[in-house]
Amino acid sequence: MDTGLLTTSTDELAEADVAVRAEELGYDDVWLPELWGESGVVRATEIATRTDELGIASAILNVYSRSPAVLAMTAASLQRVSDGRFVLGVGTSTKKSIEDLHGEDFDRPVRRAHETIELVRAFTAGEGRVDYDGELLAAKDFPSLEAPTPIYHAGLGPANRRVVGRLADGWIPHNIPFSRLEDAFEEVATAARERDRDPDEIAVAPYVPAAVSEDRDAARDAIRGHIAYYVGSGEGYRRAVGAAYPDEAERIAEAWRGGNRGEAADAVTDELVDDLGVAGTPEDARDRLESLVAETGIDHPIVVVPDPASDEIVELTIESLAPD
Repeated sequence: MDTGLLTTSTDELAEADVAVRAEELGYDDVWLPELWGESGVVRATEIATRTDELGIASAILNVYSRSPAVLAMTAASLQRVSDGRFVLGVGTSTKKSIEDLHGEDFDRPVRRAHETIELVRAFTAGEGRVDYDGELLAAKDFPSLEAPTPIYHAGLGPANRRVVGRLADGWIPHNIPFSRLEDAFEEVATAARERDRDPDEIAVAPYVPAAVSEDRDAARDAIRGHIAYYVGSGEGYRRAVGAAYPDEAERIAEAWRGGNRGEAADAVTDELVDDLGVAGTPEDARDRLESLVAETGIDHPIVVVPDPASDEIVELTIESLAPD
């Protein structure tokens, strides 16, 4: 089973050390988050210089704070330093992040994602000079870099899933319940067929929030906190969960917006934990991850250890869910 790991760190291990350990354990790739803190690009470069075969991917670089040209240059540089091991994962992020952190208007996010992916693809294809005249973005008479790079898109809503189908090599769904994943992929598949693309060639690589502990309750509580954070702080995530669990999602979001984070976590039901994450003892969690891949059309699970989680949970999760 091909398995990725969203990188994290512990009191004992820095993020790059975790990536080295992931390579030793047989993970196929590590995925670098970026929201606020250190640059995901610089961290990816450090990991590329310290590993030999491990795939390295961004999860995600948003399509607002870097222009398509900068994203293309980033992809070209990371392909060089990693000897071709890089995957560019992009997404729209959230209104909160784009407007309150980056100072940009969260304007037409689906169209922004579409045009960004088209331009990055053109800028890295190594095919002549690029001219592009979109509704939001444009480029004129610049050479394309010889740096073909797989592009994955974290499209949640139906319109963004169509962007995946039209343009992307892979899909990074997050907070779409596993029981709804195949239905949600149909939007991707339909858009792909309309462009004469084979949907089977689009990788489904969801975040899989995972917590492993000998204490089952501690593991499940870690997943509850993770779900509460996303449902409460991002409208797109709330809608993704709410498509299957409308009442539960609303209760979680309402508690979170009211500043009652403990109450929001308590509102995450056992059914939600099981449909949005993997939690339990090492044997139970591994069996659950394997059954998810077998039963839901997941091609490449990305193990995500909730933040915060104890160092014990982080280390046991990474070890227990490793492919080898």
